[in-house]
Amino acid sequence: MSVRIRAGVFRSIGPSLLLALALIAALPAATPAGFVTGVVADLVPVRVDHHVHLNSPAIRAFLPDFCASVKRYGGCDPHLVAPHSPADLLAAMDRAGIRRSVVLSDAYLAESPLMNPQRPDAAKIVREANDWTVGLARQYPERFSAFIAVDPIRPTALPEISRWRGNSAVAGVKLHLTASGVDLRKDSDVTALAAVFRAASEARFAIVIHMRTMKPDYGAADVQRFISDVLPAAGNTPVQIAHAGGWGGIDKATLSALGAFADAVKADPERFQHVWFDLSGVWNDKSSDADKQALVALIRRIGPQHFLPGSDWPYNGDDLADYYGRVYPELPLTTQEWSIIRSNVAPYAESDWRNPARN
Repeated sequence: MSVRIRAGVFRSIGPSLLLALALIAALPAATPAGFVTGVVADLVPVRVDHHVHLNSPAIRAFLPDFCASVKRYGGCDPHLVAPHSPADLLAAMDRAGIRRSVVLSDAYLAESPLMNPQRPDAAKIVREANDWTVGLARQYPERFSAFIAVDPIRPTALPEISRWRGNSAVAGVKLHLTASGVDLRKDSDVTALAAVFRAASEARFAIVIHMRTMKPDYGAADVQRFISDVLPAAGNTPVQIAHAGGWGGIDKATLSALGAFADAVKADPERFQHVWFDLSGVWNDKSSDADKQALVALIRRIGPQHFLPGSDWPYNGDDLADYYGRVYPELPLTTQEWSIIRSNVAPYAESDWRNPARN
């Protein structure tokens, strides 16, 4: 198995999937009905990007060791190691007309089991990476919302969340189950993950979770376990499911996971009032029409009000204007559905999210 490692997206590519990708890449590009050169008429501006990354200096310094370690899985995605500054992100936002972005710390990489041997200073790197990300929100309070990151099955997770409790510059906590080696079918991992959800809720931190695990058959069964044994620990805390339940791209696993969420939402919509799904990196120019139609059907079952615009910047390119103006409209939603999704802003993405007067 070959795995390309990036902070925002982990892709698992086996021989059969490589063949499938090659076939998809050979398909001619199609223009869905109602689209003009891939752009929806009367395009509603995206006000908030709910999923972006900036590597802190601590993570940038750590990456050479990390990427050397993960060569056995196929190595690091070039976008992970490419230097990007806050100024680069702000310039991309300005060109796209985006006023705010949710910046997700990549601190969890320091404690990832993919790093072998483990760095003895891993916990220190986690703290420094989170310090830097929170500093962005302090420096640019009108442009950035900051999420710290932890590895939910490490003993450092709960103390790190506690360290930021009461800090108004922290909007939430980012979790990455692939990078952390979490198994949603392992009781101890599920218990640890639920404890992190509970701690985030008690600290009034929103949660962004990259749910997909390294299990080759990840899908509905994992989502069902998450819904029954982890999600209740969040209470009324907002939870954002990254990449629509996958890790970027549309495949059988992503559609299975999102389908399980659709079934659960239909059965008990009240339970999912505070749950959103971000659409970061879920489709691209090589995604088949059939896969995009399957994704659209699930979005409609769940309801477009539950979906948030997100880019996974810079992992799908540096140009947010192109991403939201060309790539996003390739998904064949109606103009009305796109208007809802592109206008959606999660409460934790607002600058006054932690203001007691608001809550």
